[in-house]
Amino acid sequence: MFQLHMFLCFLASLQSHAATIGPVSDLLVANGNVSPDGFPRTAVLAGGTHPGPTIMAQKGDTLKINVTNQLSNESMLTSTSIHWHGLFQHHSNQMDGSAFVTQCPITPGYSFLYEFNAGDQVGTYWYHSHYGVQYCDGLRGPLIIYDPNDPYRSLYDIDDESSIVTLMDWYNLPSPQVQRQVVADSVLINGVGRYDGGPDVPFAVINVQPRKRYRFRLLNMACKPVYIFSIDGHNLTIIEVDGQYVKPLVVNFIQIYAAQRYSFILETNQPVDNYWMHANPDAGTNATAILRYAGSPNADPKNRTILDLAPLNEISLHPLYLPSSRLLQEPDIKLDLILGKNLTNYNFLVNGVQYISPSIPVLLQLLSGAMTAMDLAPNGSVYTLPRNKVIEVVFNPDNAPGGPHPFHLHGHSFAVTRSAGSSNYNYVNPVMRDTVNTGNSTGDHVTICFITDNPGPWLLHCHIEWHLYSGLGLVFAEAPEDVAALQPVNNALKQLCPLYNSAPQQNFPLPPID
Repeated sequence: MFQLHMFLCFLASLQSHAATIGPVSDLLVANGNVSPDGFPRTAVLAGGTHPGPTIMAQKGDTLKINVTNQLSNESMLTSTSIHWHGLFQHHSNQMDGSAFVTQCPITPGYSFLYEFNAGDQVGTYWYHSHYGVQYCDGLRGPLIIYDPNDPYRSLYDIDDESSIVTLMDWYNLPSPQVQRQVVADSVLINGVGRYDGGPDVPFAVINVQPRKRYRFRLLNMACKPVYIFSIDGHNLTIIEVDGQYVKPLVVNFIQIYAAQRYSFILETNQPVDNYWMHANPDAGTNATAILRYAGSPNADPKNRTILDLAPLNEISLHPLYLPSSRLLQEPDIKLDLILGKNLTNYNFLVNGVQYISPSIPVLLQLLSGAMTAMDLAPNGSVYTLPRNKVIEVVFNPDNAPGGPHPFHLHGHSFAVTRSAGSSNYNYVNPVMRDTVNTGNSTGDHVTICFITDNPGPWLLHCHIEWHLYSGLGLVFAEAPEDVAALQPVNNALKQLCPLYNSAPQQNFPLPPID
């Protein structure tokens, strides 16, 4: 019986990795039983798998993903919304999928069509629930937009679903029952992992051909951990960061924070054999998978080959194409964000205010005529920004334990003009990305710059989901006077709130966190 269980786990891992859908698809969100680390539990699944199916599109495609909610297990959230992480949603703010910022959640028994054009964006993205901490229960998957004019196309031979690597944390209890401090039970590589004291679930295997060049797409789809990723005996040549091309950078390992993505070129130029792939979290159990050359035995790697350490340093990343020169000039507006914690209830604060989701989505508030920060809820967590200005944001994490905190900005990419661990500024060729490590040491003042060229409400938040849920976020209401004209809202979105408000409400208060 035990061997049968292990075999079924292995088959489930193969199924989840192989699932792909196109840019026009139905996506069913429902509860299902999974055991990615050998411990069976009910989860929130997109398309019946964990991770959810990979959405594949081409540059310029219009995505039409019809999400149907059939969730019923009340030990977890039963409403849902889906965010398309890293996509700007120009003229489609209503499709951003952020619960209570751009929409009310989709209630069980109903559907919502997410329809948007990704414009010129290409690269490695992902999708996940943006309602409470629901994606920690499984609702997450890769989203890849291929570029027919990829400037690095001559440097690799293979770039398909076989070269996608997802890193995730996994909890053997539903998210509302997870005890704090939060430490994952296991790390999953391509949906497969092991927990301490659990069964020896077969390792995930990434099969490659010898003497080929692969474009690997590495995604941290975790709710919390940062991972140190490496492949024994192989260099990794980074060419993309969060959907932005960068000049090639050769490293041995990548420190990847929650919600970040990298593409790297890997040459299978080593002797035909099995090699360990590592994903070591900042807390909890390390994970391994197998990089298997065709012709090698179906066996675990024998040895670990350690290369000279060449770690990724963010300040060494530079864009292939320089951003607008205006972005790198003196900013029009400077914002200092002090990340803190309420020592009475242990909730997180930004500039002394805990972010709490409003009852009416910010987008609908703007469309009703509310225009100033004083008029917009949640009060103190909405910052109005004028259109077409350069905004500089400085993070001060000194009083926010539980870091380093990876902050993600919706609707934009930004220039990282000062990185964590550095006191230097780069206004010449800083890396562009959408999720940045804001640092953890005294004196860290990570600085980002972006242009307000996309009217609408956009979240800026820590992507450790437990931290956002406890208040570590805010909303930029960008060019509020332009939202009605430039961000149309359809009737289907307007109907979500009455449906949600008439449904039985769920409240899962979470205990104080780290």
